[in-house]
Amino acid sequence: MKLICGPMATISHPAFRILIEKFGACDEYYTEMINAGSLLNFGPFEKYYIDPAPQPEKVVWQLTGTDTKRMVEAARRLLQLPGIGLDVNMGCSAPDIYKTGAGIGWMLKPVEETQQMVKALGELFAKEGQGKRFSVKLRLGDEDFTEPGFFSFCDMLVDCGVELLCLHPRTKKEKLARPPRYAYCQRLAQRLSIPVYVNGNVKDENSYKYAEASCPDCQGIMISRAAVQKPWIFSQLKNPEKVIEINMEELCLEYVDLIEKYQPPEFWKTRLQRFFTYFSMNFKFGHYAQTQFLNASDNNDLREKIKAFFEKCPDERIKVIGK
Repeated sequence: MKLICGPMATISHPAFRILIEKFGACDEYYTEMINAGSLLNFGPFEKYYIDPAPQPEKVVWQLTGTDTKRMVEAARRLLQLPGIGLDVNMGCSAPDIYKTGAGIGWMLKPVEETQQMVKALGELFAKEGQGKRFSVKLRLGDEDFTEPGFFSFCDMLVDCGVELLCLHPRTKKEKLARPPRYAYCQRLAQRLSIPVYVNGNVKDENSYKYAEASCPDCQGIMISRAAVQKPWIFSQLKNPEKVIEINMEELCLEYVDLIEKYQPPEFWKTRLQRFFTYFSMNFKFGHYAQTQFLNASDNNDLREKIKAFFEKCPDERIKVIGK
């Protein structure tokens, strides 16, 4: 199966992709959500969202928006960029997203409205897609979803030109503690003539094998949060016998440098805090590391706190994967 790095707000940018590429084995990188309105208005930070580094040919641009006209115009711009293609976000369940009609909001609207938007995008791809892939990332729907309604919705997407679906098999309100319903991914893959990717709860070799066995007809597995904690996870899953030795101190310091190079100063703090919230889980004294790193006053202070942590905990410096 293909291995895909999922879209994550404040994470899925060039600096993070470069970190993943150090270890390799990731087949596709979904970007964080690109807001159609902000892109069309030439927002001051949009150039950072549409930077395809370091592997433009592996990038999937993920688009979010609330109305058909802006979605189509924004998609037209994104189709001029390199990459695999464009993905429409119909899965984000954050209240500040779906209450505007974006994200999973597209699954909650009258189906005719969503169909109009998807059909317009499908027509755009047919005329100007230049071989780019048109995909949708979605959930099961709201808490009152029905199987016939869900499968009918997916059929509609395919009829309108969608060429791949990535399913996170949870409803709008279901939290990560609830196991994803992989059976829906498998049934969707059996039902449709297009590829289906699985998303949800893959965090190590055992959970990967479980998802793979549960969804044998799916063509890819998407990993998100676990890739932040373990940027080497894609390499580890593709080559489980390979031994990887990592200097964790150097990796932490390198990531700070990458953030400064590929993100605007206004984003440095939030991007670094989000990353180290997960990455600190690698350490035996992870809570201590997280507290130190997240409370740094600026990037130079963060660098000093990283160095101080490894001086205090030298056994944490070298991590060996695969032994």
